[in-house]
Amino acid sequence: MVAQPQNAEFLVSARPDLIAAREEWLRSLKSTRRLAANTLEAYERDTRQFFQFLTGHLAEPPSLKDVATLRIADLRSYLARRRNDGAGARTLGRGLAGIRSFLRHLEKQGMANAAASIAMRAPKQPKSLPKPLTTVDARRVVEKGEQLNEESWIAARNAAVLTLLYGCGLRISEALNLDGAALRDASARSIPITGKGGKTRMVPLLPIVHRAVEEYRTLCPYELEAGKPLFRGARGGELHPAIIQRDMQKMRGALGLPGTATPHALRHSFATHLLGRGGDLRTIQELLGHASLSTTQVYTGVDTDRLMEIYDKAHPRA
Repeated sequence: MVAQPQNAEFLVSARPDLIAAREEWLRSLKSTRRLAANTLEAYERDTRQFFQFLTGHLAEPPSLKDVATLRIADLRSYLARRRNDGAGARTLGRGLAGIRSFLRHLEKQGMANAAASIAMRAPKQPKSLPKPLTTVDARRVVEKGEQLNEESWIAARNAAVLTLLYGCGLRISEALNLDGAALRDASARSIPITGKGGKTRMVPLLPIVHRAVEEYRTLCPYELEAGKPLFRGARGGELHPAIIQRDMQKMRGALGLPGTATPHALRHSFATHLLGRGGDLRTIQELLGHASLSTTQVYTGVDTDRLMEIYDKAHPRA
């Protein structure tokens, strides 16, 4: 049983049969699924608030029968009430997840039909993007000398991968999918990158990208031939994104970087810094491989003032 403070605010407004069923569900979450204490408390709170809503909605405390026959309209009314009370999309989504879990539990016991909660769509969650690094921090992150690995070739590897994210705006998966024959020609000004949906785009190459990859090639103890990955793990196998993410986490602590400094934040920084130096959204869209310009606008944090500035500079009659 999840401990509850003994005051009126935490009293469950429901019939005894529903209270008993909820208590049995909470016990099973703790003993069988071993959910974290914070999750258990959230589920307890969310179902308690739902029962309080149903008490007003039905004009009496709900019973197990009332919950067993819930309709989508009832759930929509509940979410609308919570939204009017100031709950955001994340809170509403979590609350619906708790109710759905409870109803599924009852359904397994043959005590309810969870179809309405399963059919009910959770509120659309707001897009969450990492904050860009400052130009100074981004440069520090991609330098080989700032990498923390004692093996020189691994430090060079990490620096090369991170340079591709910041210097070319690649997704980490795109960088790690590069073939062993890629980036051999130091005079190449661009490289084809296959991104989401199998779409290929041409990405410009800076000299610093060539230098970082060449240093890695020189130090890498494995043969980087065509048909095999360019970037290798410590034992010569495929390099997984989690390894770069873990090493980036270590750098955050060592360099005093914010918690938002992740590998993906380098791609975000690439776009934001280009825009800040006068790059136009359409070009940045192409470089990032976004299907929609609106995605690029959100991604780079473009506000109305910045859009008007671009318009004033670009439009012939502005």
